[in-house]
Amino acid sequence: MLVKPRQVNMFLFFKLPAAFFCGVRLKTISETTCTTQVRHRWINQNPFGSMFWAVQGMAAELSTGALVMASIKETDKNISMLVVGNKAIFLKKARGRITFKCNDGAIIKEKITRAISTKVGQTCILKSVGVDEKGDEVSVFEFEWSIKVKTKE
Repeated sequence: MLVKPRQVNMFLFFKLPAAFFCGVRLKTISETTCTTQVRHRWINQNPFGSMFWAVQGMAAELSTGALVMASIKETDKNISMLVVGNKAIFLKKARGRITFKCNDGAIIKEKITRAISTKVGQTCILKSVGVDEKGDEVSVFEFEWSIKVKTKE
């Protein structure tokens, strides 16, 4: 794995400052799994005493997107990535430290391999589940990622 949490967190600071200043951080990444965390604080709260839904979305998206970025980096190919859809379910107020985990690394690797071999863009749906410190699910996000090998024109 060529991508490390510190590198991604620095990327957030320079390229996605809203996520960085809201407290979104990548904690662990492997070939198949990525974990992010965000703590409920004043800067990311909603008027109802819990974490704003969009902050949860940023943390959840990072858990899927970092896996996509890492898998692309391993290929040494010029591949574009883009979220083309998403769906979310909110089950409980998000308070305290929320951990988002995506276990879909194998799915993205297969889609990237297919995109490289066929030269046809691929889409895949990656799931990220957010749990609080008690282990209760607070939200579930699904992101539809599009990946495409860039061609020289």
